[in-house]
Amino acid sequence: SALRRTATRQFRATSTTPLRFFSSDSHDDFAPQRKEVEGEDAAMKMIQDHVDSNPVMLYMKGNPSMPMCGFSAQVVHALKAEGADFSSVNVLDYPDIREGVKKFAEWPTIPQLYVNGEFIGGCDIVVQMHENGELKDLLKEVETAEE
Repeated sequence: SALRRTATRQFRATSTTPLRFFSSDSHDDFAPQRKEVEGEDAAMKMIQDHVDSNPVMLYMKGNPSMPMCGFSAQVVHALKAEGADFSSVNVLDYPDIREGVKKFAEWPTIPQLYVNGEFIGGCDIVVQMHENGELKDLLKEVETAEE
């Protein structure tokens, strides 16, 4: 029918229009900002700086809005359930940090949570603390320390 031919012509006309990807013309100012970390010493210094300057610091795979592993997701869920304001580093973006944080805490797995400069633990410990109320109490210490 005439209607079908018209619709087909219109579709073909729009489907041959080249797609424009905005990222190809984006200015570097809009790109994610990442510090270069080279070597174990630089990684250890950066980890120490993170832990010292962030009352609640989480090293995880992915980021809080999109965790890249189930263990990281569980820790994020526990922190959010407690209403915690926390900082995080995606170790998948920083291989030296990923290895350095394991040595820093002498803990072989990620995620790793630090509160008030102290290593708390990984997924199992944080989830258990959340379930028994210890995490809430620990995070209250952060609130009173900041006031």
